[in-house]
Amino acid sequence: MKLSRLTLAVAAILGTGAASTAYAIDLYVDVKTKQIYAEPGPHRQLMGAFERVEDKPVSAPADIAAVQQDLEMKTNEIKALQEHVAEVEKVKVKMDKKGLQVESADKKFKFKLGGRIHADSSFSSGDNFAELDDELTPVEANDGTEIRRARMRFEGVFYKDWLFRTEADFADDNVRVKDAFIQYLGLNKYVTITAGQQKQNLSRELQESSNDMMFTERSLMNILNNPTVDRAIGLNFETNGENYTGKLGIFGDSITPARTGTATEIDNAGDEGWGISSRVIYNPIIDKTKLIHLGVAGNYRIPDDTKDVAKAKGLALAYETTNMSNLDLINQSISKVNDIKQLGLEAAGMYGPFSVGGEYTRMWVDRNDGEDNVELDGWYAEAAYSITGESRGYKNGNFGYLEPAKPFSLKNGGWGAWEVATRYSAADLNDGDFEGGELSNITVALNWYINTNVRIQGNYTRMLDIENSPLTTASGSPLTGDNSSLDTFMLRAQVAY
Repeated sequence: MKLSRLTLAVAAILGTGAASTAYAIDLYVDVKTKQIYAEPGPHRQLMGAFERVEDKPVSAPADIAAVQQDLEMKTNEIKALQEHVAEVEKVKVKMDKKGLQVESADKKFKFKLGGRIHADSSFSSGDNFAELDDELTPVEANDGTEIRRARMRFEGVFYKDWLFRTEADFADDNVRVKDAFIQYLGLNKYVTITAGQQKQNLSRELQESSNDMMFTERSLMNILNNPTVDRAIGLNFETNGENYTGKLGIFGDSITPARTGTATEIDNAGDEGWGISSRVIYNPIIDKTKLIHLGVAGNYRIPDDTKDVAKAKGLALAYETTNMSNLDLINQSISKVNDIKQLGLEAAGMYGPFSVGGEYTRMWVDRNDGEDNVELDGWYAEAAYSITGESRGYKNGNFGYLEPAKPFSLKNGGWGAWEVATRYSAADLNDGDFEGGELSNITVALNWYINTNVRIQGNYTRMLDIENSPLTTASGSPLTGDNSSLDTFMLRAQVAY
């Protein structure tokens, strides 16, 4: 076998390197033939100096020790990271349309921070009235802007079974506690027990949140309900099934009584009042887009020793056109109250984007010291249509927010949900010699639900009938529906979460 000159040269050089102290050799590559050479020549480029591996001194023990030390450090770092991740995962924090929420890994503990802001503006026309006195003092509705509601809500769950809620309102440069209760959820999924400041069990209109109402103000029927069955401290039982809701509770006074007088007078006011209220709802049809709602409710209340009612005020029947107007078309008090009885009837229906509803409240006031008893009533009827096709939400006997199918977004092309609604309401506060007044009005609303948390409402209310009002026309004539053309316009921007 013949060996090429290149092979012999490489072998000679390697042999020489092995026998001597030389450990490296320069090698060249022919750029045309791609052959390897040990000496320079035409078309050859230096590849570099190459060293025999087996001739390199071995320092394995030191290298292995360094690698082991580095591996141990990495292992400790990974272990610390795993412990940190495990610690972080004990609490999960998220922020979405429901507000800031914190939840433990086992879901036994939860906390949520929410709130609402309702910014209103209002304007009235045809409100040139006067107070019925010797001088006929001119009065009119206040126009302008206000923060109607500015609330913060804290809600939490402990051991899955115990829920607490506190909600305070900071509007009108005042702080008022709205909700403050503990709720037990551990019996079963159908029954809850609530203790603390909460809404009493009468009227769907009063039970529904102001975040969800189709109108900026409640109806004239609320003249009867607001002073008697608004929030109070009590113990309430509630059961909810697939097509029914039942509530029964016993209540005392409000958490923030509004008594006036000296501290001694307040301390000597005696026992507070108490009441029992119940509400039962039946849904013969209940579906996401189809619904029939039938309900009945009752309330019985004994005033406190000062003859005040649930909010520690006298039974005052008043109607203010808006929260900021300071224009009371009706303002009549009932004294010497022995007890109050109320009956409420409810009916509502929904079919796709259409919904209708109505309520009727009857109040019987039993008076002492020879005063005549009084029977009063109020009612309303409403209808709504979602222009964009959505159906109103509904849960446990109450209607909820109109969730837009496509939230407003110039980028994505959504326009939110649009709704038109109208309502007729009336209150008859006259009974025999008791002339509390009589009112009726009609309201038209246009609501824009921008997304789940933001909406804008526009309302127009026309007063139709007024009787026995404490106000007169500017010339002193009794105020009636014929000589009053009171119109009220309201605009609200709402953020709630």
